Formats: sequence, structure tokens, C-alpha cells
Amino acid sequence: MGQLTPRQVALLTALAVGLVAAALLYFFMRSSGAFNLLWASVVGFAIIFGVAYFAFSFGIDRFVHSRIKVLYRTVHELKRSRKEPGGIDLSGDVLGKVNAEVSAWATERRTEIRELEEREAFRREFIGNLAHELKTPIFNIQGYILTLLEGGLEDEKVNRDFLNRASNGVDRLMKIVEDLDLITKLESGVMDLRITSMDLTELVTVTIENMEILSKEKQIDLVNELTPGLRVMADRYRMAQVFTNLFNNAINYGHTGGRCVVRSYPMDDQVLVEVADDGIGISEEHLPRLFERFYRVGKSRARNEGGSGLGLAIVKHIIDVQGGTINVKSAEGEGATFSFTLKLAV
Repeated sequence: MGQLTPRQVALLTALAVGLVAAALLYFFMRSSGAFNLLWASVVGFAIIFGVAYFAFSFGIDRFVHSRIKVLYRTVHELKRSRKEPGGIDLSGDVLGKVNAEVSAWATERRTEIRELEEREAFRREFIGNLAHELKTPIFNIQGYILTLLEGGLEDEKVNRDFLNRASNGVDRLMKIVEDLDLITKLESGVMDLRITSMDLTELVTVTIENMEILSKEKQIDLVNELTPGLRVMADRYRMAQVFTNLFNNAINYGHTGGRCVVRSYPMDDQVLVEVADDGIGISEEHLPRLFERFYRVGKSRARNEGGSGLGLAIVKHIIDVQGGTINVKSAEGEGATFSFTLKLAV
């Protein structure tokens, strides 16, 4: 059985009082020899019940309202501490207002708790991924140094080779730290971007030329099909990072003899840029989390010795802070297409 409402409490109390009063009236009139005892008892019960009901209902309502107003005022004071100050309206249906306020407050707390739980899960996963990313180069460096200390340093066949490998491991550690620092600055807004009118077509051409050696080694053809002289409002240095990371992905996960093409599509005051490759692709289940830090999509995209695992996360943050959006569409075995928007230069 659920809890009784104030009106139900008043009704039951008035009913009990009316029955007791009617019984006492009946016995009193009977002892005095009065006629029409039943009719008089019914009328007396109705009168007493009505008076008692309204009296109890009014009294309970005032009592509850006096207690609820304190709670209502407290809730509003707590809310006002985080928002602009405002008056508290204690007139009208205070119980209804309190019910709505408490429901809204409960919904807000549930949402907040859910967000905190998601953040905690992300934090645990991020720390685990970071530790895993750091372990590989650290263990490699440790192994090379121990080998040198145990006699390899005097062996000319291995000393320089192992020192070079240890140096590569240090470079990878520095790359991870630098990328983490970059993402932190982009997220916190402390990094000042130099948003200027720039020739995006020329930038892509220069980036492709800078990656020519790597692309030829992997036999991946990087193609620039952007409109000649396409000018956008963006940070030139950061956009070079965006294309470098996307081209690296296309090269690392592309098929021999494959292609990666950059295209553009005008959209009012913006332009949609696509970087499409015909590599191994990504299964649909991984797409929603592809831009998370250190997220890996499986064995097919194994950790490369020189990668930090933060490339796509950096790409997303750079596009976001410049006011654009980025998306990816892909299917396993059918390549991947990264598309993002930039503001056209006037």
C-alpha cells in the first residue's frame, strides 16, 4: 500500500471523528427519549464529518506547506549559488512546484552521476592505454641499454645499432609526451591559433612533397584534387599536422599500389574536405571511438614503432578548435574517408 496523501489523511480522520460523534449523539438522544434517532444521527454525522474534514484538511495543508516552504527555499538557495540570483515564489501550489523542482533536481543528479561514471571509465581506460603505450618503448630502451652494459658496448657490431634503437625509443617517448601536451593545450584553450587566410591547395601539395619518400617506400600514391587556389580561414601549421596525420594513416594501413585522394566540396561559407584512401578500412563498430586517445581498432592496425597513438585525436581537436567538424566513414576492406569542414576565406 502506498503512502497516504494529506487529503486522504484528513478524510480518514474526519470519518473517524464523525462516527464517534454520531455514536455519542445517538446514545445521548436515546437516553433523553428523543424521536427520529437515526435521522438525527445521520444529520449530525454529516455536519460533524464536513466540519472536521475541512478543518483537518486546512490544518494539515498549512502544516505541510510550512515545512515544504523551508525545503523549497533551501533548494532554490542551492540553485541560486550556481546561477543568477532570483526571487522565490512561495504563492500558489507550492507542493506542485516542489514536486517539479525535486523531479528536475533528481533528473539533473542522475545525469551528472552518469556523466561522472562515464568520465571515470574513460579515465581508467586512458591511464591503462597510456601505460601500455609507454611500456613498449621503455622496455625496448631498457633492453638495449642492459645489453650494452653487459658487454655489448665493446662489440662494434652491436653497440652503434643498439644505441640507434635506444635513441628511436626515446624519440617515440618524446613524441607521445609532445602529442599529449598538444592535446591538453588544445582542450584547455591555452594554445593561441593563428587563424589566417591560407591557400589550402598549396599546403596539401607541400605536405605531399614532404611525405614523398615514405609514400614511395610503401608504394602509396598521394593525390591532391583540391580546387586550385582554395583559400580557407585556418592555422597553417596545425592544418599541416592534420594532413600529415591523415596521410600517415593512409600510408601505414594502405595496400601496395593504393591511393589517397584529397577532394573538396563547397558548402555556402564553408568547404568540405575529404581525405579518402583505399586501404584495409575500419569496421563499423569502431568508428564511434576512432578519435579517442590511444584507441586501437584491432590487430589489423597494430602499433607502429614510430606512432604515438594520438594522431586522430589531435586531428579532431585541431578541427574542433577552428570551428569545424570531422567525421569518418569506412567499412572493413573498403578503405576510409575522413571528411572535415573549414570556413572559406572571404
